[in-house]
Order: sequence, then C-alpha cells, then structure tokens
Amino acid sequence: MAITAAQKAQIVTDYQRAKSDTGSPEVQVALITARITYLTEHFKENVKDHHSRRGLLRLVSRRRKLLDYLKRTNDESYRKLIQRLEIRK
Repeated sequence: MAITAAQKAQIVTDYQRAKSDTGSPEVQVALITARITYLTEHFKENVKDHHSRRGLLRLVSRRRKLLDYLKRTNDESYRKLIQRLEIRK
C-alpha cells in the first residue's frame, strides 16, 4: 500500500515552514522522497513492473527539479533538507 493519509500528514508537519504550509519545496521533496522509497522497496519484490518504474523515474526527475529550485533560492534550506532526508549530493 502507498503512503497513508496519517503518514502524509506526519511528513507535512515534520517539514513545513509555517503552521498551514503544505506546498513549500521542502514538504514536496519530503513527500516525493517517501513515495520513491516505497517504490524502490516495491521493485525489489516486483522486478517486472515496468509501468510503475516509469512513474518512479518521473518522481525522481520532479524531485531533482524541486531540489535544484531550492538550491538556487535558499542554499541553507537545501543543505538541511538533503541531510535530513539522507539524499546524496
């Protein structure tokens, strides 16, 4: 099963900038990272699931674009985020 609503709400509260923030780049990257983690575990069991693999590649690309934007606009926040999420680079 994908990310539940409770897990999603927990991720949003952990990474939000303000109380009602749900769309900041930090929150979006954290949610996408959770989905990527789920899909990588999924592919360990379902090797031939190529349709979902395409979705994974789109998520990775979207996360990369958001991280590039965050690095361009707020380098300190970018460094904190990749350290918290344990993303290389």
